[in-house]
Amino acid sequence: MNLLIIHQNFPAQYRHIALHLARDPGNTVVAIGRETAGKVAGVRRLLYRFGDLPQRSKHALVADFESRVTYGDAVRKALLEAKRRGFRPDVICAHPGWGEALFVKDVYPDVPRLDYCEFYYHGHGADVNFDPKHPSSDHDLARIRAKNAALLLSLESCDRGISPTWWQHSQFPEPLRSKIDVIHDGIDTRIVKPSPDAKLTLPNGEVVGRDDELVTYVARNLEPYRGFPNLVRAVGLILERRPNAKVVIVGGDEVSYGRRLPEGQTYRQQMLEEVPLDPNRVHFLGRIPYAEYLKVIQASTVHLYLTVPFVLSWSMLEAMAAGCIVVGSDTPPVAEVIEDGRNGLLADFFSPEAFADRVDEVLDHPNRMASIRDAARQTVLDRYDLSQCLPAHLALIESLASGSADHATVSADPTREMASIGRD
Repeated sequence: MNLLIIHQNFPAQYRHIALHLARDPGNTVVAIGRETAGKVAGVRRLLYRFGDLPQRSKHALVADFESRVTYGDAVRKALLEAKRRGFRPDVICAHPGWGEALFVKDVYPDVPRLDYCEFYYHGHGADVNFDPKHPSSDHDLARIRAKNAALLLSLESCDRGISPTWWQHSQFPEPLRSKIDVIHDGIDTRIVKPSPDAKLTLPNGEVVGRDDELVTYVARNLEPYRGFPNLVRAVGLILERRPNAKVVIVGGDEVSYGRRLPEGQTYRQQMLEEVPLDPNRVHFLGRIPYAEYLKVIQASTVHLYLTVPFVLSWSMLEAMAAGCIVVGSDTPPVAEVIEDGRNGLLADFFSPEAFADRVDEVLDHPNRMASIRDAARQTVLDRYDLSQCLPAHLALIESLASGSADHATVSADPTREMASIGRD
């Protein structure tokens, strides 16, 4: 099979697919991405380049679309060059979020394309206007609607799509949902697994583990979309209540999603001015290698995960796969996975007190919570394990290549299950 993958930050969600198919010498796997795209053994990279993005559009509401057209055009030129050299894919996998898939069908009109349908934006009911302290202006609402223009054009031209969770799937316009399957990227539970005796060496040299009231938090970046301000407020309460607790926070100081601060400022600095935290008890590790991150979640006594209604992080599912007791925000992406009191605990996103209370529940009754650890991992094994998700994704790709694509959804919609039989 000849597979073409288009993602500016390759491999990203396509790591497992690329690795699997590239191992077979009968396959040719080509990836198109930006200069920052990563390498995967056996995958040929084509890096696209473009000049400066438009400095200022004639109308502010078309600026986002203009940038996506710029991305799409750069990919179009890379595709034309690949085609000129004789490369014809059997299937194209593309992430349409940055506009990269806009003109793919104009180069390869007869090649089936499978889009990664990660998120569709709304002015109400999801991430935007979720925090009442930061209401959106009329201009913001118009900007959000216009932001979907390139995505809609891409989705209209794709043959099929996949979305990693049912809630993310539900955000797409109803007429398009029928062409989108729900298949998670997959958690490799052979690697991400419990290690009850795991120990973590803190920056001050102290060695801690599950028996040491170790509270953990992980995000790509420490930002409001992942609840960082409320996390810091909750940590302040936890430290007051529990003199033996230690906290480890993993994440960078950039902003992946949402509102950026003025140049030179970070949310970490801002929050530490509001809530000073004892540096001997709260350890900011920044971004760390994956193996070190695994030690963090394996050694964790209780893991905190917060997100606005947005894309669900791999880190929450990996924490569950590692047997963590996760206290998560009671927001739709989290509540799709965590059933309060069975495989984790839920707390009000906006209430630091609620998070501190739930941490007290865990630390006051560690033995009683053992079943939650087991159920957390079992949830990932049942619904998000790579051993299920990867074959389903590959089967969909292969069926597209053969022209006989069937739906490949891995698990039933949990909202429908709950309506008919109660909680799963």
